[in-house]
Amino acid sequence: MKALQIAGIGSPLQLRELPVPQPDYNEVLVRIKAAGICHSDVHYRCGVSKVGKIPITPGHEIAGVIEEVGTGVEKTGRLKPGQKVALHYLISCGSCYYCTTGNEQFCLSGKMIGKHCDGGYAEYITVPARNAVPLPEGISFMHGAVMMCSTATSFHALRKGRLRPGEKVAVFGIGGLGMSAVQLAGALGAFEIYAVDINQDKLKRAENYGAVPVDASSSNPVDEIMSHTKGRGVDVALELAGLPVTMLQAIQCLAVFGRAVFVGITDKEISFMPYHELMAKEAEIIGANDHLLSEIHLLFDIAGKGKIDLSEVVTRTVSFDEDEVNNVMDELERFESTHIRTVITF
Repeated sequence: MKALQIAGIGSPLQLRELPVPQPDYNEVLVRIKAAGICHSDVHYRCGVSKVGKIPITPGHEIAGVIEEVGTGVEKTGRLKPGQKVALHYLISCGSCYYCTTGNEQFCLSGKMIGKHCDGGYAEYITVPARNAVPLPEGISFMHGAVMMCSTATSFHALRKGRLRPGEKVAVFGIGGLGMSAVQLAGALGAFEIYAVDINQDKLKRAENYGAVPVDASSSNPVDEIMSHTKGRGVDVALELAGLPVTMLQAIQCLAVFGRAVFVGITDKEISFMPYHELMAKEAEIIGANDHLLSEIHLLFDIAGKGKIDLSEVVTRTVSFDEDEVNNVMDELERFESTHIRTVITF
């Protein structure tokens, strides 16, 4: 099979020929139909976030068709060849302290597809059967793939932020995660949602989903949010861009008892005024890391009720081509992409 691999940190992905993997007893072999290109994949390629091995096939937003099942999976009858599935990218043991307490993203022996083991920039992949979630009717491979990361991670972040109906939300960074976060915040009952970005097209798309656009290229987003909220601020601020400036702004726009949830990845430090910007408001900074398998099932329920529309999220598809994929990753690394989410189609 063909696979695009990280062969060296800081180098372009390379197209390689690899054997088709064979499913073990409790695994399934999936023929990949769509794989999202996430900014995290760019972080792995350039070394901001370390991968488990070199070479490695990146890609953790994956949907496809089951090609073959292991003998243990066959006995259960839950998954069968020909079934459409999306893949939960966290492979966990299911028996350690974190797994048994419902926090499998911290599994003591956990692995992330595309970071610690080979991922979805390939024609085939094997995963444990529990990681293959049946794709509901009406959800395309492209949208199902994106939901496995950007939508699910935004959902987890909003849950970590303890968003309650009637509260106000600011979303910093209207990419794949941000566009999903805007819709999910609305589905969870947010009263007002502020979408912060410097890209006019992305802001317009967020406005179509009911958000108040805040153009950070022409104004200070903190001042604008405070003006909109009559000086009160927002209850939940999601930082999805991974930039020190937006992390600081997420803290500064909080209301009393507000919660800033950091999702974006960066290797840079930030500094802020602990008393005036945090303690005096009894505000909180919360880290959000990945998401849970149980949240995937909840997301599919929400999507089934028409609460999530990803037609404005997947704005470009590219073929499974070395140059095309590297060009997309180069754009993301330079923060020059005008697209919300790009998906590789097979």
